[in-house]
Amino acid sequence: MRTENGQLTLEAENADEIEALETCLALIDAESEAARAVKEAQAELDARVLAKYSKLTEAEIKTLVADDKWFAAIQAAIEGQGQRLTQRLAGRARELEERYAHPLPELEREVEVLRKKVEGHLKRMGLVW
Repeated sequence: MRTENGQLTLEAENADEIEALETCLALIDAESEAARAVKEAQAELDARVLAKYSKLTEAEIKTLVADDKWFAAIQAAIEGQGQRLTQRLAGRARELEERYAHPLPELEREVEVLRKKVEGHLKRMGLVW
């Protein structure tokens, strides 16, 4: 409801909604303040880093670039390649195990049984060689 001067009055049924809106506004304000603080802190950090860069020696620069950046990337690449090779080798070992799971004498017996079956079928069909 509105009063005579146009302001909203707090009714019991709207109290929860108004409280939720006020909480929401407070959270939005807090988020804005936090974002501003982050932006200021990032600007200060950037300024400090820039000031530090100008004071680095050649040896420190080499350490930062080579040891901290390149070596880490190379190490990760080597580990990845090692994992790929290990997986490939394991796959090949499984393939060979499946291929040679049955020993040759067992396979020869199977072939002999099948050869006799085929000969029997051919004889019944009237083929003689």
